[in-house]
Amino acid sequence: MDGLYLALIIAVVVPIYFLPTIIVMIRGRNDGCGIFAVNLLFGATVIGWIIALIWSLSGKGKR
Repeated sequence: MDGLYLALIIAVVVPIYFLPTIIVMIRGRNDGCGIFAVNLLFGATVIGWIIALIWSLSGKGKR
């Protein structure tokens, strides 16, 4: 049963952690690699995650 809880936590936390990257992929931005790098390297700090989120939401997408 512990493995099920762990899998459920991972299934919820990982998409939230990579939300800025998911947003930039959906929007089709050109600077997706930079946002992914900031999200991956500094996302564990709340400030780094917020910066990546704001960066992913700013500007216009390709569409």
